[in-house]
Amino acid sequence: MAYTPQFYPGSTSVGINRRKHMSGNVEKLRDIPEADVVAIMGHRAPGADYSSTHPPLKEMGEPDCPVRQAVEPTPGAAAGDRVRYSQWTDSMYFAPSIPYFRSYWGAINCKGCDPGTLSGRQIIEARERDIEKYTKTQYDSEMTDVALCSMRGCTVHGHSLRLEENGMQFDMLARTELGNDGNVLGVKDQVGIPLDKKVNLGKPMSEAEAKKRTTIFRFDGVPMSGTIGARKPDEAVEMTHHMWELRTKWGYRPE
Repeated sequence: MAYTPQFYPGSTSVGINRRKHMSGNVEKLRDIPEADVVAIMGHRAPGADYSSTHPPLKEMGEPDCPVRQAVEPTPGAAAGDRVRYSQWTDSMYFAPSIPYFRSYWGAINCKGCDPGTLSGRQIIEARERDIEKYTKTQYDSEMTDVALCSMRGCTVHGHSLRLEENGMQFDMLARTELGNDGNVLGVKDQVGIPLDKKVNLGKPMSEAEAKKRTTIFRFDGVPMSGTIGARKPDEAVEMTHHMWELRTKWGYRPE
């Protein structure tokens, strides 16, 4: 019998969106050129060769191993690429994704990656050509609103600050700007070095669209504990309380 992973509980739009992110079944909203994604990441110049830390696996003559036979290496690992990263900051004001769910997406859907979650930012490390592919997928999909989400390799602050008057997430290094035509433009790479040319990232979501696609529970959006007065919590809350009770009382050993 075929098994369908549940991923996450809850019947609210937030629960549904969280399941979409975890499963990788996300809608593609834009198509940013690969060269522009590479430029914003800032690890190599677009069109430049990939740096390597070891020869291609086929040339290394590794000893026979059943794990190597069972697990096909990623293109980056097979080529010997160095490990690079992309790091995102997502606004608490209804950004489509949040750090934990970018990490869940990476851990479940991106082979050979190492995701890390912090309070206001999320990082994924992988071989260079692999992380470029994973980063483009995030940029192109509904996981990212280019006004409320941005790549920030340093000076990441801004996720919990109020939005700027034009609806953009605050960025001390001003890596993006809102153009006169309504498109968001990337003007610096993820560590704040100016780009040779501005990158068109497309138009931001409307507030209503962002609220529809967000994975964030908020009292002024989809509240985790239900509407005031009703106090009927989302199934996700009941699941979380259940897990914490088992952990606190019995260390996950109810017997």
